[in-house]
Order: sequence, then C-alpha cells, then structure tokens
Amino acid sequence: MKDLQRALSDIHSIRYQVARGAQFRGYGPASIAFSGVLALAVAFAQVKWAGHAQHDTLTLVIWIAAAAVSVGLSGIETFARARRVHSDLAQEMIQSAIEQFLPAIAVGVLLTAVLIRVAPDDFWLLPGLWELVFSLGIFASCRFLPRQMFAVGVWYLAAGLCSLAAASGTRTFLPWTMGIPFGVGQLLVAAVLQLCEENFEEA
Repeated sequence: MKDLQRALSDIHSIRYQVARGAQFRGYGPASIAFSGVLALAVAFAQVKWAGHAQHDTLTLVIWIAAAAVSVGLSGIETFARARRVHSDLAQEMIQSAIEQFLPAIAVGVLLTAVLIRVAPDDFWLLPGLWELVFSLGIFASCRFLPRQMFAVGVWYLAAGLCSLAAASGTRTFLPWTMGIPFGVGQLLVAAVLQLCEENFEEA
C-alpha cells in the first residue's frame, strides 16, 4: 500500500514539474479583451457623468466591481480552455498559473485593505500601486507565457509610475489613470495571446 501511495505521489510530482515547464495556453484572449474594453468604458463613464472622481469611495467600489467581473469571466474561460488545450495536465497547469499570479493578487488586496483602513485620504495612490503590483504578477508569470508578455509587464510598470506622477497633483482617484493603463494593457495581453494562438495553429 505504501509503495502504491509513493508511486502515485511520484506521478503527481512528475506531472506537476512537466506543467511548470510547459507554456500555459489556458488564458483566453476574448475575456481578457473584454476586461480591457470594460476598463475603458468605466473610465469614460466616470469622466462623462461623475467628473474627475470626486467621490473616491464610490469610485473604488466601481473599480473593484469591474475587476471582479473581469476576473470571473477570465476564470471561466481559463478553466474551459485549459481543459480543452492541456487535457490531462489541465489541473496541474491551472495550479501552476495560479501560484505564479496569486502573490500579486494577494498583495493588491491587502494593500487596498490597509490603505482604506489607515489612509483613506490617499485613495489616489491605488491606480498606480495596482498597476505596479500587476506588472510584478506578469513578470512572475513570464516564464510560462509567450515571451512577448514581458513587454506587457513593462507597460504596466511604466503606466503605474506615470499614474502616480499624474495623480500627485490633484491627489484624487482619476478615472483615466485606471482606464488607460488597464484598458490598453489588457488589450495588449489579448493581442499577444491571439497572435501566439494563431502561430501555434499554423505550426
């Protein structure tokens, strides 16, 4: 019985190592492109109807809701694609992908919670900080994503720094410091995934 358990454990370890060394093709361009369009739409709506984000708490709630919708749709497409593309290794591939990006998500959530608790007047920092944290998540995931994704990480890094600089003058949660970085960034991610998918199919 112990030999059987050891053999099963060894098989699981081998499968996990194979998954960690393979390129993950579970991320779907459709849901990620939608998240980019959603970010631009939310920013446009806030600028048009609410001016320059005079109500920071409401603005924060709106963006968290938009992020939740995007993550939910992306998660559904990712699980479906991974099972179709990676078949028997889908579970290990998904687990590996989550492990790479989860620290960045956790830091973003905790950073938001702490800022709300101890420095609510500094909400204006959040767009830039979120973009910086997101760039770290992309950099951490680059080893099992298409190499062009590194450029997307650079985009989010630069966007985060620029967002902090742009908002420092007014010290308000500016809609476009969220809409443009995440809108363009997610569309870039979708474009990279779609291009690599087409190249894979041609090969």
